[in-house]
Amino acid sequence: MEEIFQKILKARVYDVAKETPLEKARNLSNKLQNKIWFKREDLQPVFSFKLRGAYNKMVNLTQDERKKGVIASSAGNHAQGVALSASYLNCRAVIVMPITTPPMKIKSVKALNAEIILYGETYDEAYLEAKRISKKEKLIFIHPFDDPEVIAGQGTIGIEILQQIDTKPDAIYIAVGGGGLIAGVATYIKTLWPDVQIIGVEPEDASAMTDSLKAGKRIELSTVGLFADGVAVKEVGALNFELAKTYVDNMITVNTDETCAAIKDFFEDTRSILEPAGALSIAGLKSDVHNRKLNSKNLIAITCGANMNFERLRFVAERSVLGEKKEAMFAIEIPEEAGSLKRFCATIGNRNLTEFSYRLSIGNSANIFMGIEVQNDEDRDLITKRLNKSGYNLTDLSDDEFSKLHLRHMVGGRLPMSCLNKSSKEYKELLYRFEFPERPGALMKFLEAMKPEWSISIFHYRNHGADIGRIVIGVLVKKDDLANWENFLNEIGYKNWEETKNPAYKLFLGAQID
Repeated sequence: MEEIFQKILKARVYDVAKETPLEKARNLSNKLQNKIWFKREDLQPVFSFKLRGAYNKMVNLTQDERKKGVIASSAGNHAQGVALSASYLNCRAVIVMPITTPPMKIKSVKALNAEIILYGETYDEAYLEAKRISKKEKLIFIHPFDDPEVIAGQGTIGIEILQQIDTKPDAIYIAVGGGGLIAGVATYIKTLWPDVQIIGVEPEDASAMTDSLKAGKRIELSTVGLFADGVAVKEVGALNFELAKTYVDNMITVNTDETCAAIKDFFEDTRSILEPAGALSIAGLKSDVHNRKLNSKNLIAITCGANMNFERLRFVAERSVLGEKKEAMFAIEIPEEAGSLKRFCATIGNRNLTEFSYRLSIGNSANIFMGIEVQNDEDRDLITKRLNKSGYNLTDLSDDEFSKLHLRHMVGGRLPMSCLNKSSKEYKELLYRFEFPERPGALMKFLEAMKPEWSISIFHYRNHGADIGRIVIGVLVKKDDLANWENFLNEIGYKNWEETKNPAYKLFLGAQID
């Protein structure tokens, strides 16, 4: 650990990287009643801190090693750091990137004259391919996080923070993927300011460091979420883990909605846009302030990346409202009679609606899908109590992923089984959500793998401008063929969730049984 600290002091990064500002986040400070700063690593030439570690590793190679050329595996930010460093040092650079890498990141690496190989659907598959090519062509592998020189390069952010802030911070929040950033910054800060809290932040569905620190050993995740692709790593680095065990005080996990809300918070303070991984530190800071009821503290969030796909902003904007707890979604049952809709609207009052779907229903009651603006969770509970008191049955869908991703765009009625000439005694309708890599042919691969006798009763796909595609599908499967459906789920290899018993599906989309 002393060796890493000394390497940080000697690290060479400023040939290509720059000292980034530590900016007061005035809006967020007022909102949270704490003094908050952003360490703006999103302002690096490649819009990410990764340049520091990549260059420090490469500049410390021998001339003979640089003549051989370098290779790296990356979903984008490390790739750009290696490519720019190679350009400055005049050496060959080969980058292996997952085929799910956002197009903007691929384009940025190409612009730096690196050789790109697209391979695998995850970082780990790209990593193994890069190691294979490294051995075959005798290229020097530049690890994105588990390397002393890379860690030291990232640690120079800690040097800058100490030089830039007048008052010692109470806590520094740092996004964690493989662990190189938090290992470097924590080593430097804790050596000089041991009472400053170092807090790591991960997505709930990519919590390798959180799980590893709890277990006391490195844990390899079976799958990782891809929304924050910059930290989508199944296993943290060995050296990084040892440093984190010593220096990291706490880990926080946040969900997609909280990350989107953090992107919005950053935009409101800076008029700049972070990528999801770059906003994790802000999301974690907000969560920590809320959970520990922090007040008047000095808090720093390292905003570590801004390589955002523009097409993804639509999804971020939609989910940020939910992440801020400023929208609630309900399914509400009302009597199917004249004047009932008017009476219901009168009960709501003059609140702003974000969504309202209604369709005439056969029977004594109808279901409404409603989105409504709220101030916070307490306000959401207030609406729930008011509607219940007025005699309405309702289901709160605000935290239901199926509803947030698909149902709100699909509500429109049911399909009687008789329309398909199917007997409810013979067939069963199943509803599933799937995630698959967003690349040409992936959706067709899915459809071709299905048996032709399985009738599709519901299908919804929406492009979110991300590296994963999401669909929801309803299928009619013979009851004696359910085993083959289970085999299909195992063989297709895509992450899936059964939603057949989801109450929102039953209310709005479930087939009417004859």
